[in-house]
Amino acid sequence: MSQLPFNLEPLNLVPRRQVWKVSEVTAQIRVLLEGQFADVWVEGEVSNLHSAQSGHLYFTLKDAKSQLRCVCFRDQLRGIKFRPEDGLHVTVRGSVSVYEARGDYQLYVTQIEPVGLGALQLAFEQLKKRLEAEGIFAAERKKPLPVLPRRIGVVTSPTGAAVQDILRVLKRRFPNVHVQIYPVKVQGDGAAKEIVAALQYFNRVDSIDVLILARGGGSLEDLWAFNEEIVARAIFESIIPIICGVGHETDFTIADFVADVRAPTPSAAAEIVVRTRQEFEKHVLELQRCVEQRMKYLVLEWRHRVRDLESHRAFRQLEQFVRRRRQQVDEFASALFDGLRARMKETQRRLTTSSARVASFDLRARANSFRLRLSRRDAELRGALERVVDRKRRRFNAAQMRVASFDLGARLERLRRRYEKIADEMRVRADRMLAAKRRRLEAASVRLQERSPFQLLKRGYAIAYDAEGHVLRSPDQVALGADISVRLARGELGATVRNKQTNKG
Repeated sequence: MSQLPFNLEPLNLVPRRQVWKVSEVTAQIRVLLEGQFADVWVEGEVSNLHSAQSGHLYFTLKDAKSQLRCVCFRDQLRGIKFRPEDGLHVTVRGSVSVYEARGDYQLYVTQIEPVGLGALQLAFEQLKKRLEAEGIFAAERKKPLPVLPRRIGVVTSPTGAAVQDILRVLKRRFPNVHVQIYPVKVQGDGAAKEIVAALQYFNRVDSIDVLILARGGGSLEDLWAFNEEIVARAIFESIIPIICGVGHETDFTIADFVADVRAPTPSAAAEIVVRTRQEFEKHVLELQRCVEQRMKYLVLEWRHRVRDLESHRAFRQLEQFVRRRRQQVDEFASALFDGLRARMKETQRRLTTSSARVASFDLRARANSFRLRLSRRDAELRGALERVVDRKRRRFNAAQMRVASFDLGARLERLRRRYEKIADEMRVRADRMLAAKRRRLEAASVRLQERSPFQLLKRGYAIAYDAEGHVLRSPDQVALGADISVRLARGELGATVRNKQTNKG
């Protein structure tokens, strides 16, 4: 076969395969998403909302067909006035990226706005609902205003028209009242913190009787400082009554609901806090007239009651009634004395009989006699034992002499064993006899302790002795101020006689 003029080697038509790592693919997707969706607005419904311990907020934004994971970091949440909730229809702004650890794409939210309702109005409704559930708006916790305050505090802007209206009304109605103004910002950043500082200052120094929180009218954004939660809680915690006069009559703020009294305008707040001098004088005259009429009525009523009581027959028979009752009391007292005296005689007789029986039964003497008898018996047994042993020893010695004379070793050994046996028997008998006597002695000691009068001391009784050691049976045996000793179950007490009471028979 001839060689062809060109190379017919097989061509490599299969494309070269490129293998990507998972992290590389994820990184490429993240770059594409961040470049294409760096700043987007997305509308949907909030679901699966939950907050992490770090303060970050996680939720899902969904519509009828799809859903999108969203995360809003804590720093971004600080600029959002309201709190997102499940089921809330919102528009969010942010950037789409990939969370490479799980390969999930999600929207990193920087701004949230409710659909159909302003963010400030929604935040207002949410805070109002939450504080109302806590009972901060309850009427029973509101403090009454003083009737005639001498010192009035005003928290407002020093350059606004509200402070001028308040001062003009106060000067017209009660010119000698003392007014203390704490200047604050009433709108913008930091206004809420300045209002809280003013309220805390007045409560700390305790220099006023009532407090007016005031501001002129404006939009919801202008009045927002009075809708902050920190302002509401500062008003709630105030011990000074607070009148809130913020905005116009149609404007309502959270501070209006928390304050003790709401005024429609700052001027109305000044009119509420003090009344005119003429109103006070008229009120005082009315009270004086009511008091005079009441006193006249009471005096007339008591005069009639005294006259009726004087004419009652009970006053005429009172002395006779008292005499009868006094005689009955004397009879009852005499009968009671006779009964007590008879009872005391019977008790004294029984005590004397019992004392005589106890004195006649001398357990200590009987115990000593029994102990002497046991000692004598023990000595007799020891003497008898010694005599028996001595007799046996003499017999043994005699037997030894006979054995020595006859030189009978076997007989001597038998006699020695017999003597040892007899000695053992005598020792056993002596031990048994001594053990029996010892048991009898212990039993007698136990009976002696059981019958001992000192056993009664363990039950809470006591025995009193005079200074010479005699047992006291009557208070007549000692004089007042004398020293006595009291025998208890586990020792003795020293005492001094301070009073005496003799049971007479």
